[in-house]
Amino acid sequence: MGTSPQRKEPRQEFNLAELIEQFGSEDRCHEYLEQLRWPGGVRCPRCDSDKISRITKRRQFDCDACRYQFSVRVGTLFHDSKLPLWKWFLAVYMMGESKKGVSANQLKRMLGVSYKTAWFLCHRIRAAMAQEGAPYLTGTVEIDETYIGGKQRGMGHGYRGNKTMIVGAVERGGRVHLKAMPTPHATKKMMREFVDEVVSDETEFIYTDESMAYPDFTDWNTKHRRVNHAAEEWVNGNVHTNTVESVWSLFDRSVIGSYHKLSKKHLPAYLDEAAFRWNNRGNAFLFRDTILRLVEADTLTYEGLVRPTT
Repeated sequence: MGTSPQRKEPRQEFNLAELIEQFGSEDRCHEYLEQLRWPGGVRCPRCDSDKISRITKRRQFDCDACRYQFSVRVGTLFHDSKLPLWKWFLAVYMMGESKKGVSANQLKRMLGVSYKTAWFLCHRIRAAMAQEGAPYLTGTVEIDETYIGGKQRGMGHGYRGNKTMIVGAVERGGRVHLKAMPTPHATKKMMREFVDEVVSDETEFIYTDESMAYPDFTDWNTKHRRVNHAAEEWVNGNVHTNTVESVWSLFDRSVIGSYHKLSKKHLPAYLDEAAFRWNNRGNAFLFRDTILRLVEADTLTYEGLVRPTT
């Protein structure tokens, strides 16, 4: 009797031991960042001149055209951080490779930094993982919702006044998009707007459960099919929401096992992180691509993160 072939995992760019070996010095980290940011040679971020002089001892550059002095960190999510780059690199690797995420407390212990530093570090990396500008989902798309928030004493099982609703759409064999909704009470208008934001008009099938909050998404080239979970119907041929529910399972384990409690204000950032890991589950160059996003993203300030929402 033959055995079923083992599923091959994509070869990682490097494992943890190789990461430490490759980026064991601050100079190597700066060289790597420089190559990612300026593959064609260093250019001034102010005037775009390529007439640059190196200030080697300070790991900085001097623009011969406008006399602007800068480092490879300027204008990136690394900007104004006093943390050594090797600690940044280790945090990026751990957050990308840990399926259930890494808490700020865990990074605090691993990196030997304060909780404030670890928390800010995590959020800057999450900012690089933002879903903004992601391509539309297409093909066969599953849509489902879940709720985040603890139990309210004295309220029944179905009480949702203290919860936040999250809606997810996943393309079979492809990407996922997650969004925290403004109210825990789903409406057809809300679901229609979400689908219009993330799902392509060319989608062939949309699969949901039987909830009346979902309008009929059927049009001339898209078929909407439902499974009736209330009647214990979980799969009907190809129709099911098992893929998106596996995304919820991973996210629930992240909350329970790593984060323990999420604020409503920062929930979108945690959803971005969860979606980024899912969407890059087959990416052997996840570390490089995350570092590149940190280089290309806008600066994020601590004051902006902790500022109360209005």
